[in-house]
Amino acid sequence: MRRRSLLLAAVPAGLVTLAGCGDDSSDPSSAVASPSASASPPPKIVEGPLPAITAGRRFGEKPTVAKGPGTPSKNLAVRTVIAGGGRTVAENEFIRADYLGQIWDTGKVFDNSYDRKRPLVMQLAQGSIIDGWRYALQGKRTGSRVQIAVPPALGYGEGGNPKAGIKGTDTLVFVIDLIESFNSKSSVKGTPVPQTDAALPKVGTGTDGGAPKVTVPQAAPPKKLVSRYVLEGDGPELKADQTLLCQFQGLVWDGGKTFERTYGSGRLSQFSLQQMREVVKGLAQGLTGKKVGSRVLIVVPPELAYGDKPPGGGAIKKGSTLVFTVDILAAM
Repeated sequence: MRRRSLLLAAVPAGLVTLAGCGDDSSDPSSAVASPSASASPPPKIVEGPLPAITAGRRFGEKPTVAKGPGTPSKNLAVRTVIAGGGRTVAENEFIRADYLGQIWDTGKVFDNSYDRKRPLVMQLAQGSIIDGWRYALQGKRTGSRVQIAVPPALGYGEGGNPKAGIKGTDTLVFVIDLIESFNSKSSVKGTPVPQTDAALPKVGTGTDGGAPKVTVPQAAPPKKLVSRYVLEGDGPELKADQTLLCQFQGLVWDGGKTFERTYGSGRLSQFSLQQMREVVKGLAQGLTGKKVGSRVLIVVPPELAYGDKPPGGGAIKKGSTLVFTVDILAAM
């Protein structure tokens, strides 16, 4: 089975609390239950030792890494192999990164994203990623290649990760290519698409991280699912088995009241399209096939939303048509 990532993130209340599914045994974000996820003071960071990268030395290329030279440091070893010139990454931000991980003593590769051709999207937050990554990548710039050696206490702890062949005494070596970073002020930067249908809501095209204004017409909603670009990006099209990172807002057609949004909330949303199909089927259908880097307007009729079983105590009523705007920041 193709491995997918276990991802924890803030997601829209009233929609679904999701994590990626599948075999995540050796993914660095699968350490959410590991001892390293508990509170601890920042570790000492040293420059080495670190094994040599013997092939695949360019950013974005799958690296080949030698076995660890002798005894690894008990501290976190971090080296910037290629210095990028992009945004500086801060704690609690999301990153999109390619990586390869192997065991210090044996050189055995236990996981890599290069072969999957789907970079990992994850949050540098306590409880979402092993502490070795969380501390090593803070302050690094996107476009950088970073090599790290993670002692057990900052990795999978004394229990290791048996499914991945990692013992509780193993120091782990990672090579990480930082592609992009995202925070709560991120917006897409796609090309505006004319909004000429007067029967559909009009959506703002601002890209300052604020919530785009949505004007819902004083008319009956469409009876079928609508999915239109507001800003069209140039990234790959979303596939039905992917997880996306996004800014989003949801409104009720009747009255135009917002029932949930991430814009301005200090968080982003991350969810699996497969699991979203079980909650708001029309939202998942409307996003599938849309390009990463786009802002999308989606109008969901009741039978593809909550139907006659809406969440209690909110603006969504039985038979409500829902309006979503979604900034598709990244996918994996």
